[in-house]
Amino acid sequence: MQAMKNIEEFYKRTNYPLPKDFNDNIGHFNVLRRTASINIPFSRKSYFKITLLKGPNKVHYADKTLESQDYALMFSDPLVPYSWDSLDGKKDGCFCIFTEEFFYQFSAIRNYPVFKIDGNKLFLLDEYALKEVERIFEKMFEEKESEYDFKDDILRNLTLELIHLAMKMQPAKKAQNNSQDKKTKISSLFVELLNRQFPINLPYERLNLKSPSDYAKSLNIHTNHLNRTLKEVTSKTTTELIATRVLEEAKILLKHTSWTINEISYSLGYEDSSHFINFFKKRVNQTPHLYRILSNV
Repeated sequence: MQAMKNIEEFYKRTNYPLPKDFNDNIGHFNVLRRTASINIPFSRKSYFKITLLKGPNKVHYADKTLESQDYALMFSDPLVPYSWDSLDGKKDGCFCIFTEEFFYQFSAIRNYPVFKIDGNKLFLLDEYALKEVERIFEKMFEEKESEYDFKDDILRNLTLELIHLAMKMQPAKKAQNNSQDKKTKISSLFVELLNRQFPINLPYERLNLKSPSDYAKSLNIHTNHLNRTLKEVTSKTTTELIATRVLEEAKILLKHTSWTINEISYSLGYEDSSHFINFFKKRVNQTPHLYRILSNV
């Protein structure tokens, strides 16, 4: 897998014109039309992206592949490698790209479920939802070209409107009591810590937190309390949650890099590659080597 692509590389690779105000602000935002000549390589990017896809498309993110036949809204974030293929050769639609710094002191953009590692990334749109999404994007294009001094605030609000539109398509969650809120908070902090360990972009990079006790220490709580809380909130143990995320990263590295099994094993915190092979085989019923071969057929 290629190294993480930054926002400047995006403009160089795609030939979209670099905005005149590119270096004027700390954060960056742009809204663009999709073009048929642009291909999106499977990789992690250092920026966020929300894309309106029209027509049949095959979307790849992490180790998943999904298809959209008509209209879809795709959320891409720096934690998850992604790409997509147009199944009819056309690339209709549009997208906005932005950095986390663009939302500095405005909103914690990473806290929204669509930008979580395990959150839904692709939302299929009916005709009504399509009109709403198109309305928001057209407003973005209009504001981007305006001379209004506070247009960035409007663009941030429009971006959040897209996010909330997608999130409202998901089932509502029941209100929780204060005790449950505290447990949910611990669970959220744990997930955030877990996700910060990734992505792994180079073979010599390595996980800093490996065991439940490592996470409990970082959260300043007892390991048993962390285990009980996560079991109640997620129905999974701390060890299971860590293993699930490590397994997901292992699949990504096996499928999209040429790293050796030993290199992948080391980067995921295993001193002995045989332990990693046993871990992987137990959960996938395939050796890492066989998984790599079958994934690239």
